[in-house]
Amino acid sequence: MADATPQHTDTESVNAGVGATALLVAAARAIETHRHDSLAQDAYAEHFVRAARGCAHWPVRVEQAPDGDDNPLWGRFARYFGLRTRVLDDFVLRSVDASARQVVLLGAGLDTRAFRLDLPTDCVVFEIDRAGVLAFKQQVLEDLSAAPKAKRVPVPADLRADWVGALTTAGFDAGAPSVWLAEGLLFYLPGPAETYLVDTVDGLTCPGSALAFEAKLEKDLLAYQDSAIYTATRDQIGIDLLHLFDKGPRPDSAGDLTAKGWSTAMYTPFDFTRRHGRGPLPAPNDALEGNRWVFARKGVDVRLLEADRCHQ
Repeated sequence: MADATPQHTDTESVNAGVGATALLVAAARAIETHRHDSLAQDAYAEHFVRAARGCAHWPVRVEQAPDGDDNPLWGRFARYFGLRTRVLDDFVLRSVDASARQVVLLGAGLDTRAFRLDLPTDCVVFEIDRAGVLAFKQQVLEDLSAAPKAKRVPVPADLRADWVGALTTAGFDAGAPSVWLAEGLLFYLPGPAETYLVDTVDGLTCPGSALAFEAKLEKDLLAYQDSAIYTATRDQIGIDLLHLFDKGPRPDSAGDLTAKGWSTAMYTPFDFTRRHGRGPLPAPNDALEGNRWVFARKGVDVRLLEADRCHQ
């Protein structure tokens, strides 16, 4: 398999702004993959990092990072992303086992679930993101001769534009159960855009569908500007997450879904650290303190909800 070369310069790709965070998460998944006690395996992640301009020198194993696992970025923050990957993997698989045969990845970035997870062959994975991001991803995967385990449908669309039309044109069936992920997405969007997205997902889903997303509860994000995670990310790889996050008030999307008839549950990442025995625990001046992972199901019986609570 040939390695991809650093040749992608599209500003709508993964080399700048929010797009660059996809590479950060890919590097974290690569590090997680090589841990002896790994929670998630992604054999493609390090190839994305090596193929992109400006980050080919990033570590893809924790021992390559300065100070190793004590590094706030490649240690603690990378463990956070590894844990999040595992938790959402499990959520998708449970949803598919229940009834869903459509997986929709909102702001898919460099997600490789269509290649990594043991999905049924009749399952369709729709990956929505900007054209440049998807083009970069496609080139790297083609260079690796990677083959998806389920049908994969890239949907080039900006979530600030008519992504619904693009998704339905690509074959999404609103009358069939689906599972949706908004992983590391909503806090980059203005509050009204988040509300629109959640309302739209509600309108596109039938009973038996599911949605998982990540939220931040802090009223003042800048209170954590000197946290070890944000400082290390700025200093070591030049990504200022606080600059990219929207600073406006956040909607109560979990409450909105509950009002629409969804059953929802909200957890801290630390809840899953304790359950899996791996991941970050609370720390002083903690940039992860306000992070919440929300799981919602539409019109399902209590047994599936209890399965989420027991196995997350």
